[in-house]
Amino acid sequence: MKKIFKKISFCLILSIQIWSCKPDDNLPTEDNEELLEIPVYFPKPHYQFTTNKITSKGIELGRRIFYDPILSADSTISCASCHHQNLAFTDGKALSTGFQQRLGRRNSPPLQNLIWNTSFNWDGGINHIEIFSLAPITDANEMNLPLKEAIDKLNRNPKYSNDFYEVFGAKPIDDQQLFYALTQFMGTLISANSKYDKYIEGESTLSQEELAGYMLFKQHCNSCHTEPLFTNYGFFNNGNTTAGADSGRFRITLNPTDFYKFRTPSLRNIMQTAPYMHNGSIASLKEVVERYANPTKLNTENLDPRISTITLSEKEKENLLKFLATLSDIDFMSNPKFANPY
Repeated sequence: MKKIFKKISFCLILSIQIWSCKPDDNLPTEDNEELLEIPVYFPKPHYQFTTNKITSKGIELGRRIFYDPILSADSTISCASCHHQNLAFTDGKALSTGFQQRLGRRNSPPLQNLIWNTSFNWDGGINHIEIFSLAPITDANEMNLPLKEAIDKLNRNPKYSNDFYEVFGAKPIDDQQLFYALTQFMGTLISANSKYDKYIEGESTLSQEELAGYMLFKQHCNSCHTEPLFTNYGFFNNGNTTAGADSGRFRITLNPTDFYKFRTPSLRNIMQTAPYMHNGSIASLKEVVERYANPTKLNTENLDPRISTITLSEKEKENLLKFLATLSDIDFMSNPKFANPY
């Protein structure tokens, strides 16, 4: 399929202060391809690859680490254990299982279009893509590996020691290099080839029902699930948390107005990312639509006021679901560039 893209020149200096980002004269310079293809109707990414120079070898190194269980305490859990490509990098479970089958606290979010994210995790507790991987690697319920031990394991591996040097031009491997490599791979996970995208580019048409659903979406959903990324990256109480349960954004800010607020997820590939909500408490997308079309089923404590105004007929619900199905990007979920290299 012929697509029109804008080439991105990455020139923004990273502001993260976890480490000092100093240019290294030994960094490779031969790999200067522009490796991200971004549709012209997408906004400018929030994250730019300047200090972390993106290269084909860096992307491939990050992909290998993503699929390698070496970063878990017992070398049985990888990033991909909870993020399966065919499910838009979710795992199909309400709560994921990690180290020694320990149950996670929340539903695994999809990994797509991450360089537009302004925060990460359901509560926004991480505000930078480069340290997004730190939480699962070190969390006792996920990979359970202290960061220093993770770096030591990589340095003891001759293949990784050589490959990191080839990409970053320095030894030994350090935490910056690890996060840079993972960011280079995860930053390429761009989903932009669904039926909706082809419609926006004038390469496909929507059915009458899909178009009707699109109009309903624009009327009722677009303010939070904003096109074309289908999220506004904000935090809202969606009415699916009861008192005494997961406190959501409040856990990070300690602001009482943030009780039960969670980051707005993207609706891209929504058909493939069940179960839904931060806790995986809703099994099907049809049930999600039913829930929002009947606000009496929602917890009203601190509920976002926009939600309580949604009412839909049975036919409108069907049309909305048909539109949401146009957001599935099968190419993204089968692209060999994102697949397990082992």
